[in-house]
Amino acid sequence: MDISALIPQFGSFIGVVAAFVVALSVIVAIHEYGHYIVGRWSGIKAEVFSLGFGPVIYSKVDRHGTRWQLAALPFGGYVKFLGDADAASGKDVAAMAATPPERLRQTMHGAPLWARTATVAAGPVFNFALSILIFAGVMMVQGQRAEPLAIGALKPVPAQGVELRPGDTILDIAGAGVPGYDDRGAFDAFSEALPNQQVMDYRVLRDGTEETVLGPHPLPPIVTGLAPQSASYRAGIKTGDVITAVNGDPISSFTQLKNIVEASNGAPLALDVWRKGETLSLELTPRRVDEPQENGGFATAWRIGIAGGWAFEPGTERMGPLAALGTGVEQTYAVAAGSLSGLYYMVTGAISSCNMSGPLGIAQASGAMASQGASDFIWFIAVLSTAVGLLNLFPVPVLDGGHLVFYAYEAVVGKPPSDGALRVMMTAGLVMILGLMVFALFNDIWCP
Repeated sequence: MDISALIPQFGSFIGVVAAFVVALSVIVAIHEYGHYIVGRWSGIKAEVFSLGFGPVIYSKVDRHGTRWQLAALPFGGYVKFLGDADAASGKDVAAMAATPPERLRQTMHGAPLWARTATVAAGPVFNFALSILIFAGVMMVQGQRAEPLAIGALKPVPAQGVELRPGDTILDIAGAGVPGYDDRGAFDAFSEALPNQQVMDYRVLRDGTEETVLGPHPLPPIVTGLAPQSASYRAGIKTGDVITAVNGDPISSFTQLKNIVEASNGAPLALDVWRKGETLSLELTPRRVDEPQENGGFATAWRIGIAGGWAFEPGTERMGPLAALGTGVEQTYAVAAGSLSGLYYMVTGAISSCNMSGPLGIAQASGAMASQGASDFIWFIAVLSTAVGLLNLFPVPVLDGGHLVFYAYEAVVGKPPSDGALRVMMTAGLVMILGLMVFALFNDIWCP
């Protein structure tokens, strides 16, 4: 990765860092609060709740005796419980030995097994809960596409003679009925069958009367979203742009653009881009990417990193809280399942290890999503929160999953691993995590 690409496109390097810090701080705060509050409910005393590491900028002791502090390095956080030696909840043997018997129940290492298990598991659980609530909240605010399809608002596109109006209900486009968006197969067939022209006939219901009017191609090569670190993002394409020609050949639909990119085999493409009435000339090179499939596998394809959409804002209808929560759970599960599937295919060598991003890649993604608007940035926080919750459940010592494995061992054997064994395993786990971070950082720098 060209580190200089982190700096200019969405403001400044400071903007990237700020977006990354905000996203990470929200996720870490929720994760650690899960540990803290469930620990408190379980009778375990928290001595310190820290957002960040290093020198303390601000601190305050609450009525429960917990010191809440903000530290200078805002790249993580921790809760230190009574009896902990460090932020990873290692056992402070000397402190435990000096703790009065009546206070041992308040320590992390003297509490019942159920209390320790609940306290450790609460961090990832709170991350998943945050993701579900964010996904559900976004769906409730944005609503779901109304059926039948109606015009909410027209987007600026380079099409002449458009007669569509907000409020029109679409009966058919170019003689074809519009399928429900959830019927992916029918919708793909519909989009493939549309004529490649900028303007076409729409049959609409307007004020109770059926009319045939002219409208733009319903699925033009309009940019509704940009993938961080993608070819389009680096070339300076912005949301709202419409790609009107590739290598000098005019295009009218997103399907045309997709087919051209896939057939490029990675050759550079010259694009004519319509932006607010002006036409720009940009060049980019498609990147080979590994994409998750519905069957759980991955497929490799050439992509430029843009998402398409309608030439208008579809009319929406309200989504109720229960339906939105269901959607939130489904989306969180999809992110977790996709992450696990991707990790499996990277380990087996089926896809490139460059699919793993490190701190620089996540920082760039944070800035890119923030530059596309609050909604996209909040959605990104939900995705990242799921990933953090999932990572912490891995059975690696120093992570929450490692502690849960120790507790499972204790439940079966009847006693915890020895202090010496725990120290060795915690050190090994720390080395593994640091090695993974270094590997991911090299990916950020060297992967294309």
